[in-house]
Amino acid sequence: MCLGIPGRVVEVHDDAGLRMGTVDFGGIRREVCLSCTPDAGVGAYVIVHVGFAITRVDEGEALRTLEVLRAMAGVVEGELGEPLPSVEKQVAGDSVD
Repeated sequence: MCLGIPGRVVEVHDDAGLRMGTVDFGGIRREVCLSCTPDAGVGAYVIVHVGFAITRVDEGEALRTLEVLRAMAGVVEGELGEPLPSVEKQVAGDSVD
């Protein structure tokens, strides 16, 4: 099963002409291609599918979606390879690196 997982962009950079970034999924950070979301800068929430940010989403919707995914025991872990921390941890860690 493939899911689009919401996360917050914490860094944007260029990698050989490709717009890339680091996206935080509530404590888990992954390198993501941001080419399909040129307006997504640091602090923006995006939906990521197979390593590509495919659209922007507002923070409230992102956090609600993460909670639903957490409730689906094991689904997010299967997609990201490790469990997500709670939403409280993500909101508390809201400072951008």
